[in-house]
Amino acid sequence: MRVSSSTEPGRSADADTVAVGVFAGEPPPPQAPAEAGELISSGEARSSFKGLALAHAEGRRWLLVGLGERSELTAERARVAAAVAGERAREISTRTLCWEVPPGAGEDVAEGLVQGTVLGDYRFERHKSKPASADDGGAPKQLEHLIVSGPAELAERVAEAALVAEAVNSARDLQNRPGNDLTPSALGEYAHGLAAEIDGVSVQVEGREGILARGMGAFAAVAQGSEQEPALITMRYERPSADGSPGGADPLIAFVGKAVTFDSGGISLKPGARMAEMKFDMSGGAAVLAAVAAIARLSLPVRLLAVVGATENLPSGRSVKPGDIVVAANGKTIEVNNTDAEGRLVLADCLCHAVAEGAERIVDLATLTGAVIVALGSTYAGLMSTDDELAERIARAGGRTGEIVWRLPLHEEYSELIKGKYGDLDNAPEARKAGTIVGGAFLSNFAGDVPWAHLDIAGSAWDLDRAYVGKGASGYGVRLLVELARSYARD
Repeated sequence: MRVSSSTEPGRSADADTVAVGVFAGEPPPPQAPAEAGELISSGEARSSFKGLALAHAEGRRWLLVGLGERSELTAERARVAAAVAGERAREISTRTLCWEVPPGAGEDVAEGLVQGTVLGDYRFERHKSKPASADDGGAPKQLEHLIVSGPAELAERVAEAALVAEAVNSARDLQNRPGNDLTPSALGEYAHGLAAEIDGVSVQVEGREGILARGMGAFAAVAQGSEQEPALITMRYERPSADGSPGGADPLIAFVGKAVTFDSGGISLKPGARMAEMKFDMSGGAAVLAAVAAIARLSLPVRLLAVVGATENLPSGRSVKPGDIVVAANGKTIEVNNTDAEGRLVLADCLCHAVAEGAERIVDLATLTGAVIVALGSTYAGLMSTDDELAERIARAGGRTGEIVWRLPLHEEYSELIKGKYGDLDNAPEARKAGTIVGGAFLSNFAGDVPWAHLDIAGSAWDLDRAYVGKGASGYGVRLLVELARSYARD
């Protein structure tokens, strides 16, 4: 979808449909035609949040969208309203939609309208033999153009919102690809493609030999059951200074992503029901790659390191077995008492790698535990951190983007639960207590003294069921990571 901004009112835009917000207790917006006002007066157009009504006037369609109380309009509510309006716009065969930014609304609302429209318009048809289209006489499946009508000072924010939303959709494309298409090597090739395309981005991809050479025994143990080559993806972004030399004073921020491209559970095999969803176990890695690409395209003045551990987790004669003991890159030994707790093994070595590469702040994203869904559902991602300032910064970024997080404690007693009987650590303690926190406590052993935060996105990575992100991949974490990078850029 093409996205542009204009200072011209909707009635002057080259659009077949104009969306206008209606607030509770307020008269019809001045930019709406008389026909729209009549719908409001008659009660057909409702001001309640997500209410919709359609009018025809001045040679185009006018979509009246209820926004509720003006005081309650936030960027998140704007995303939802825009997605609802976008769905109706497609039903009436809209090709170009113009959104009138409500008078007095800020940049965050304009951003929400863009992102809600672009994210809600997403379709994944890569593997359809005949992708759906309007060629058969039906309504268009996607909008062609979004015009945002508002003050000139919104233009930059509109362009940035569109770029970030497209990055989220890129992550969703990766997530939705099946395991036989998106292998670890294919994900590595994708990362190479980003580096070739975007200035300031470089990437190194290492396979099984490189992983073993780095002493990543935990990562290698997970990968050994599959014939597919694993991939350790190390990506860097650093915006050059005005004279062309790289910056160096800013802290090196590391984003670490789990990318198990298919997780059967290994020898500790998962139940067959819904196992197909385990193609989504690479969602953390997808979010990291897409976020770095967006940050680089925005030319944010930050220094980034991205580490993504990509592998399959399959049962075979070579697979790691329950009871095996492996050695992580920092020398800690791990009893693998459940091979389906593999994500923390991959991340353990990836965190060690980030520390070794000089990271000064680390944030990891992973679909780590089903327990986080029991605790928080799909509304919040679970946050654990060894650093209050970093945790607060992440929480603020989540609040601004709608990708909200809930911090869980890392008390020293949880560390007692993961102590191994025969090795230093146990990857899956028998006591089924505080499953999400135990996963975070395990990972904390591999970040050293670097401020570190862990986001368990297992409940948010797919089937989020928000108006702008329904079933399938959500791209959760991309917007949060971009906003987190912005916070450092503003410092």
